[in-house]
Amino acid sequence: MWESESESVRGRDQGNGVLGLNKHGVSNDGFERRDQSWFVTTDIPSDVLVQVRDVSFHLHKYPLLSRCGKMNRIIYDSRDADLNEIELDDLPGGPDAFELAAKFCYGIAVDLTAANISGLRCAAEYLEMTEDLEEGNLIFKTEAFLSYVVLSSWRDSILVLKSCEHLSPWAENLQIVRRCSESIAWKACTNPRSIRWAYTGKPPTSVSSPKWNEMKESSPNRNHQVPPDWWFEDASILRIDHFVRVITAIKVKGMRFELIGAVIMHYAAKWLPDLVKEGPGDEGSHSSNSSVYSWKGGLHLVIAGNKEDPPNVLIREQRTIIESLISIIPPQKDSVSCSFLLRLLRMANMLKVSPALVTELEKRVGMQLEQANLADLLIPSYNKSETLYDVDLIHRLLEHFLVQEQTEASSPSRQSFSEKLGYEAPQRGNIPSAKMRVAKLVDSYLTEVSRDPKLSLTKFQVLAEALPESVRTCDDGLYRAVDSYLKAHPTLPEHERKRLCRVMDCQKLSIDACMHAAQNERLPLRVVVQVLFSEQVKISNAISNNTLKETAASQYQPMVTTRKALLEGTPQSFQEGWSTAKKDINTLKFELESMKAKYQELQHDMETLQRQFDKMSKHKNSSAWSSGWKKLSKLTKMNNFENVDIGNQAPGEQVQPRKAPRRWRNSIS
Repeated sequence: MWESESESVRGRDQGNGVLGLNKHGVSNDGFERRDQSWFVTTDIPSDVLVQVRDVSFHLHKYPLLSRCGKMNRIIYDSRDADLNEIELDDLPGGPDAFELAAKFCYGIAVDLTAANISGLRCAAEYLEMTEDLEEGNLIFKTEAFLSYVVLSSWRDSILVLKSCEHLSPWAENLQIVRRCSESIAWKACTNPRSIRWAYTGKPPTSVSSPKWNEMKESSPNRNHQVPPDWWFEDASILRIDHFVRVITAIKVKGMRFELIGAVIMHYAAKWLPDLVKEGPGDEGSHSSNSSVYSWKGGLHLVIAGNKEDPPNVLIREQRTIIESLISIIPPQKDSVSCSFLLRLLRMANMLKVSPALVTELEKRVGMQLEQANLADLLIPSYNKSETLYDVDLIHRLLEHFLVQEQTEASSPSRQSFSEKLGYEAPQRGNIPSAKMRVAKLVDSYLTEVSRDPKLSLTKFQVLAEALPESVRTCDDGLYRAVDSYLKAHPTLPEHERKRLCRVMDCQKLSIDACMHAAQNERLPLRVVVQVLFSEQVKISNAISNNTLKETAASQYQPMVTTRKALLEGTPQSFQEGWSTAKKDINTLKFELESMKAKYQELQHDMETLQRQFDKMSKHKNSSAWSSGWKKLSKLTKMNNFENVDIGNQAPGEQVQPRKAPRRWRNSIS
C-alpha cells in the first residue's frame, strides 16, 4: 500500500528536483546519469569521484566541503592533496539519498517527500551536514520536515516508518522510529470522527499511494460511520519490529485489549498465510485472504517464499514474527480467540520457537481451552520417534486449564471482558459447564489420536484420566475412544485391555453404548458383564422408585424386551459367562409381574373404599348432635304415653315393666 513515493508528487510534473527520463540518459537540473554514473553538466571538470555502492558520482570538492563535515575530515585527514576518489559504501539510504544530498550541496532544489525524508535525514547525519558549516543545512531542513509535516499526518507517519526498515540503526538512533510509532499510536487511539487526516479502512486497490484528492474523499466526516478497525490495514504493512513498537505505544495509551488482539490476528493473517485456515468461521481469514497474496511488501516475499530464498531465511523470519506476536498479545483472557492461539502454537512448535514463549502460549491456550475445536487440537508431533500427534502438549494444556479453573473458582470476582458485557454469561460463568465442554473435546481428541499405532496405553490413560470423573455425565465418548484404540491395537494383551477399560465407568454408558458393548468382541468378558449388571441396577432402581406409577411400568417394559433381544443376539462365545445375568433378568421379570398384580389389587381395594365413602357421605346430611336430639325427643314422647296408660289402669292390675330401648344409649353416644 505504501511502497510508492509519498503523496507529495506535485514536483514530478513540474520538474523541480525530481528525476525525468529521456532517450540518451537521465538529467535533472545540472545532473546527468549515464549507466551507473552521475555527472554534473558544467564546463568545470570534476575533481572527485564518490563511490556509493555500485553507483559513481563525478562531483567537485568545493560544494561538498562547504556543507559536509565528513567530506572535510576524509579529505584533510588523508593528507593527500591529490585524493580524488572516496568510497561511502556504508552511507544510509544508499545512492538515492546521496544523490539528493549532492544536489542540495550544489544548491539545487530538492523535493522532500514522506518516501525520501527518512533516508535523507540519515544521510545528512552520516555526512555531518550540521549548522556549524552553514546555517539552514540539510539536517535542520529534514528535521523540520519530519517534525512539522510528517508527524502531523497519519499516512506520512506510516510511510516514513515503513521506509525506516532499511535504515537501521540510524533511524533508531535519530528517534525517527520512536516518534513515528508514537504518532501512529496517538492517532489510532483518538476518535477518528474528530480527525481530519485520511484513513484506509479497506484493502488497497493498487500498489501506489493515493493522491491528495483521494485522501480528501476518504477522510471521515460527521455523516460517515467510522469502523473501529479503520487503522488495521495500515498498521499491518509494517515490519514486525516496527509493528511491535506501534502496538507497545498503543498499549501505553490505553486502547481496549480486544482491539489490540484483533489487530494482532489481522497482522498474523497477512504475514503468515500458513496460519490462516481455509473455511468458514476462521477469524480474520475473510478480511485478509484477499490481500495476503496481492500485497508486495519486502518481508512478505520472504514469508511467502520463492525459489531464490534459502529455507533458513524463511524459517528465521517466520520464527521472529511468531515470537514477537506472542510477546505482545494482551494478557486478558478474551483478547484473541483460542483457535488463533492454537494455530500459533502449531507453528511455534514447527519452527522451534523459544521454549519460554511456547510455555507462555500454552498457558494462554489453557485459559480458554473450552473455546477450542478438535481440528485445532490435532497438532502434529515434530519428533519422528514420537506419536503422530503431540499428545503430551494436549495434556499440558489440560493442566493449565484446570489450574485456571481452580483460580477462577477461588476468586469469583474475576470476570472476563465478555462476561462483563453480558456475552455468553450463562455458559462462561458456569465453571462445570466449561469443564464438561473440555471433557467432550478431550473424548473426541482421544477417539481421533487412538488410531495411531504408536500411541502408548500409558499416554492414552493419562490423558483420559486428566479430568475429574465428575465432569463427565456420560462416558459414551470415552467408550468410543477405547473401542477405537482396541481396533487400532489388535495385539493388545488381555491385562492391558482390562487396564484400558478402567478409564470409563460402565454405569455412565447410554443404552445404545451398552448394546454396542454387549456385542463388542474386542472388550474383555468382565467388562461386558459389568455393562449388563450396571444396566440391571439401573432398571431395578428405576422400578423401585416408580412402583405406583403405571407410566413407569410401561416405560421400562420395552427395555426388558430389548435386553432379551440383546442377549439372544450376543455371540455364542459369551453365553457361558452370562448364566447369572440371565437368572437375574428372569427374576426381575417375575418381580415385575408380581408388582403389577399387587398394584391392580391395591387399585381395586382403593375403588371399593371410595364407593363406601361416597355412600356414607350421602346419608350423613346433618350433624351427630341434631340426630341425637331428635332420637331423644322421640323416646321422651314414648315414655309419657306409657305413663298415661299406666294411670288409666285399675289399681288391682299388675303392671308389667317394659324394657327401655337399647337404641337410646347408642343413639346418644
